Amino acid sequence: MRTRLAALAVILLTLVGCSPAASSSVPTTSASAEAAVIGLTYIPNVQFSPFYVGVAQKLYSTPVTLRHHGTSEGLFTAITTGAEQFVVAGGDEVLQAREQGTDLVAVASYYRQYPVRIIVPGDSTITSVAGLKGHTIGIPGKYGESWFGFLLALKGAGLTVNDVTVQEIGYTQQAALATKKVDAIVGFVNSEPIQLQAAGIAAKVIDIGAVPLVSICLVTTHAYATAHPDVVKAVVKGTVAGMQAVVANQDAAFQASTTYVPGLSDAATAKGAKAVLAATAPLFQNTDGTVTGTMDATAWDAMSAAMLSAGLLKAAQPSSDAMTNAYL
Repeated sequence: MRTRLAALAVILLTLVGCSPAASSSVPTTSASAEAAVIGLTYIPNVQFSPFYVGVAQKLYSTPVTLRHHGTSEGLFTAITTGAEQFVVAGGDEVLQAREQGTDLVAVASYYRQYPVRIIVPGDSTITSVAGLKGHTIGIPGKYGESWFGFLLALKGAGLTVNDVTVQEIGYTQQAALATKKVDAIVGFVNSEPIQLQAAGIAAKVIDIGAVPLVSICLVTTHAYATAHPDVVKAVVKGTVAGMQAVVANQDAAFQASTTYVPGLSDAATAKGAKAVLAATAPLFQNTDGTVTGTMDATAWDAMSAAMLSAGLLKAAQPSSDAMTNAYL
């Protein structure tokens, strides 16, 4: 999640030309009771529109505060200190953090599809992950969902990192691809392709296939869930309702986002944000088009096994500890 949101932050910074303070809270549903804080990480973005809609349409039956971390804060720092009670994070990131001793449990899915993609110049001869052999691949860093997805995509194509040249380029994917510094970049379906298109740079998106990874979820701690089960149920219900509302009406979701995301009154910025929203909404949906927030324990166990095999975990992390549908 850290990788994806930093990449999306680049889009907003490019379009808006400014960003909020490093850490910020945004309007709550109510000031009459202590609010549960939901960590949305980094800067405001239409990717978080289900939460913005949830507040605007009063879909949360319990008070909530939406909080953006800022770029210098760790993904799980605030939830481990109690400054946040919920955070959005990748299932794979949850497993790594649990292995390091962080008390986390996913309570609802957010992205039902894993959004990592390979992006190549429009005139590239690369047409598949297997075609990356012998080429230089730009990646923000060897961490987070872009790295996890890339490693398992290579494995699925019968390759390893020894078959390619990995170049850590930070969040300069657009420039690196446009200047042919690298032959391909690792990005996200609702980020880099949109950024490149807005800049007039021809690019092709290569699907990485069905990697055994679980993407972004709504996460809390076991301790908080045990102590406040009704709050967790209310936050899960409101978030799922927010996702359903975004899928049903993207125009309303965009309007709700204008309260939180700076610069959306600018026509060019609004156009880019709407493109991000259009690419993000399908990620909330099941294969049948429904939005339920449910998670598959089998998929979590498969992810644990795949991450263990890839050296991303040292020991298996059972789904029974890492996720639950009990609050849906």
